[in-house]
Amino acid sequence: MSSQTQTLAAPGAFEATEALGWGWTMPGSPSVPARRSWLRRAASAGYWLVTLSIVVGFLGFLAFVYSLDRFEQKPETRADGIVALTGGAQRIGEAIDLLAKGYAKRLLISGVNENTSREEISRLNPGQRKLFECCVDLDYRARNTIGNAIETRRWTEENQFATIIVVTSNYHMPRTLVELEHALPNLQKIPYPVAATIDPHDWWRNPATARVLFSEYLKFLAVWVRTRIESDPERSPVAKIISGGAPSKQPGKQAMAESLWR
Repeated sequence: MSSQTQTLAAPGAFEATEALGWGWTMPGSPSVPARRSWLRRAASAGYWLVTLSIVVGFLGFLAFVYSLDRFEQKPETRADGIVALTGGAQRIGEAIDLLAKGYAKRLLISGVNENTSREEISRLNPGQRKLFECCVDLDYRARNTIGNAIETRRWTEENQFATIIVVTSNYHMPRTLVELEHALPNLQKIPYPVAATIDPHDWWRNPATARVLFSEYLKFLAVWVRTRIESDPERSPVAKIISGGAPSKQPGKQAMAESLWR
């Protein structure tokens, strides 16, 4: 009787063992469902991670867009020099206007195409020829924004400037300031964003504006990360890869005809 009772009780004992979670140790236990459960959890975690990244990225894009200035505002203080980055006629015109009004002593136009002469630029601003002759320097070396920062550093150190007004497009200003802060951490920079070309608040109605702003936002993020891990833009291998070579090149024959800063 005792033997029979033990025999009948044995299956129940095994069931109780499996119910307590020990059944996986038994031969023949199903491992495929457990594997599928793990894959489902991993897929779910990946989905929510991607979703969170998209949401955070979009919120960052909105913060970037709505931080951009929509209108030009004259600087509240004067500076030693003005730096205008090429990329739009409005930038140069605004920079020369600031120079003419006495906001600084000299102007550097950085990133000039080596096939563009001083005379061609001055013809675009016929009322300021005297300023071009005395107080405007041209940089033919910079190939991109990294190069602009390198050449600005050389120019300010040569002239012993402590403050500069930075003139570039409103959407380009955040990336420019990151590059300049990285190359010139001890120099005071006064931004003067030119807002004549793009209204950042119009991005949701204008696909072309949205593309420009989103592209600039991605570049800004890449620059922010790069400048946190490198020591100097002139010796940065990442900057050389981005530029397809040195970000600041040697000038061609026409630029060599002029002195470095004229």
